[in-house]
Amino acid sequence: MVTGHTKGIILVCLLGGFGFFWAAGKGYAQEQRFPEEAQRLNPEQTSDRGELIMKALAKAYPDRAGPAEYRNGDWAVPVRGVYYYYAEGRLLPEALRSQALQYDPQPFYPYPVNLPAWKTPGPEESARIQNQANRRRRTPPKRSQHFYDALWRASTREEAYDRVKTLRFLGRNTMVHYSILEDLALVEELIYNAAETSSLVRQWINSINTVTGWNWRSIAETESRSFHAYGAAIDIQPKSTNLETYWLWTARNNAEWWKVPYSRRLHPPEAVIKAFEAYGFVWGGKWLYYDTMHFEYRPEILILSNLPIRDFH
Repeated sequence: MVTGHTKGIILVCLLGGFGFFWAAGKGYAQEQRFPEEAQRLNPEQTSDRGELIMKALAKAYPDRAGPAEYRNGDWAVPVRGVYYYYAEGRLLPEALRSQALQYDPQPFYPYPVNLPAWKTPGPEESARIQNQANRRRRTPPKRSQHFYDALWRASTREEAYDRVKTLRFLGRNTMVHYSILEDLALVEELIYNAAETSSLVRQWINSINTVTGWNWRSIAETESRSFHAYGAAIDIQPKSTNLETYWLWTARNNAEWWKVPYSRRLHPPEAVIKAFEAYGFVWGGKWLYYDTMHFEYRPEILILSNLPIRDFH
């Protein structure tokens, strides 16, 4: 655990006036929104979206990527000397731009400041979610891994294993990518600081059974690589619980898993969620396909949603 270490706070401003992303702090308390449902684009915004996303990636990983440039008719970001193009969200190297339609776009979604107030999905919304889930099973998303493989220097299991190190996190050993060791140490410091005045946080820490980081695998029911495969995500599982933690496990016994209210899901204390978000991690509990034990290093998502991130480099 890192102590006595302070970092300046950088307020990361939204890169331009792009209205597709929900403004931070507005509207989240009024109704529930599902980020994955909000990824459909207005065609008129596609060009602006490409610029925003590529600039956000450059800002999120300044030690490895950037600066973003407009070249050959599209926005691109260099990673270790190779340019990766927006390609309508597919993040492809020059040689694969002509094959863009073979891939699904990477997920760049609005990420809310706070968990939206729960609202039980009605029949129309339930039908829409069910249809989306059915399509997902019939045609599993297949995203290009080239950009993130280059970013994390891990295109094979062997390469990924060479990049991970063992970390002691909240009293449990786990393996993560070496580049986020300090970020997680600072997250841990915030959590322990919160535990000094919060019995809820202390109880949550004591309830932890395992912390799982690196795991070379794909996202469940997809052909897309999980961020666990890079060591850029961790799952924090409790010793026991009667609450739901993961949509796919819920779906085994409840076909309408999306209707499970927050009160029946296991959520970490708010201070824990905010500690992770402060250093560039998103929480899976804010997804439609919820994964409440999951935290994933995606500072670009927070930047795009105009959320403040502490200096993580």
